[in-house]
Amino acid sequence: MASQSSSISASVLEQKSSRNSNRFALVTLTSLFFMWGFITCLNDILIPYLKASFELNYTQAMLIQFCFFGAYFVVSLPAGKLVGKIGFQRGIVTGLAIAAFGCLLFLPAAISKVYALFLFALFILASGITILQVSANPYVTALGSEETASSRLTLTQAFNSLGTTVAPFFGAFLIFSSNESGPAVIDGSATKVPYLILCGALVVLAIIFLQVKLPKLSIEIEKHESHNQIRSAWSYPHLVLGAIGIFVYVGAEVSIGSFLVNYFSQPDIGNLDEAVASKLIAYYWGGAMVGRFIGAVIMQKFNAGIILFIHALGAMFLVVLSMNTTGSLAMWSILAVGLFNSIMFPTIFSLAVKGLGKSTSHGSGILCLAIVGGAFVPLLQGVLADNLGIQMAFFLPAICYAYIAYYGLFGSRIERN
Repeated sequence: MASQSSSISASVLEQKSSRNSNRFALVTLTSLFFMWGFITCLNDILIPYLKASFELNYTQAMLIQFCFFGAYFVVSLPAGKLVGKIGFQRGIVTGLAIAAFGCLLFLPAAISKVYALFLFALFILASGITILQVSANPYVTALGSEETASSRLTLTQAFNSLGTTVAPFFGAFLIFSSNESGPAVIDGSATKVPYLILCGALVVLAIIFLQVKLPKLSIEIEKHESHNQIRSAWSYPHLVLGAIGIFVYVGAEVSIGSFLVNYFSQPDIGNLDEAVASKLIAYYWGGAMVGRFIGAVIMQKFNAGIILFIHALGAMFLVVLSMNTTGSLAMWSILAVGLFNSIMFPTIFSLAVKGLGKSTSHGSGILCLAIVGGAFVPLLQGVLADNLGIQMAFFLPAICYAYIAYYGLFGSRIERN
């Protein structure tokens, strides 16, 4: 009897220790979500700045997003295999180191004043971020029950949005600050300080993740395990449709953010200078942050697919409203899309990897591969903006949100074999 009581006590202590360990891991991982959100949002400031520096049209300026998010297409599947071999924690450290090197490359790019070198630096930086995404996203979904995975990932994504909310003020101050004291110096040199600061921060994070002990999870794939023993993630229809959902979601979100500064500079929209318009981007990403904190609670009580459907319809309505109005209404309706974007990425991701089992690492790589939508959709919208005008070009994100509504209602259902 005493032995049985001792066994129960040991089991309770073990469960408590596991919960504490998972909680610590979740708190630690939020720093990564903050950092890559911060870095990604700086592109929205970099686009108008380098557009003016090198006298680019919209299509050429969108090569910034094409190279940044193109890295997801090139690196995601190799990153999934890498993480499967070395583990999620070492994958995080590797991603941080590569991202730090990419930030460091901004120094020679700014000195040489060659646009192509900026694009190369962004590609290397995004390659590191890709490895981080492949490592951290499935790790977060596995730190607890499958039923609350959407809620958990939404919570960590809220800190990603905190990074995107803070970044516009940081970027506007360091990159456009010369506007306040006199004629702006537009030659690419203002990028040196912010990206060197980011390089230092990433190196510090890499050192921290080398030292901390994260819990081992069942989704870790043993090095000796044969790939043939794992069902291919491509054989899950809800994952494939989810990958398309990630493609169009990231494309729509990035497209809108990329055009905000130039959109608000239009005489019939806001007629704002770049320094002021850059700070308004914080409302777009701030809305996503607020929505994710709220969504982390809501997602525990309501069906994730239905919530995704409602948010997608709301975002589509606001984009169409902005396209057909002017002035403050056009500005604030497009900024409000951020609130509806809030739960989309973590919800699509968690719905897509649900039920994959040991194919989770492979599925995560496929979903991160789909983030390449952030490369193609903005570039296509740039072509549309050059030919139809910046306001009419927003019909492309509206179409993207229509697909996400479909995925939430129908495409996310798991087909049982």
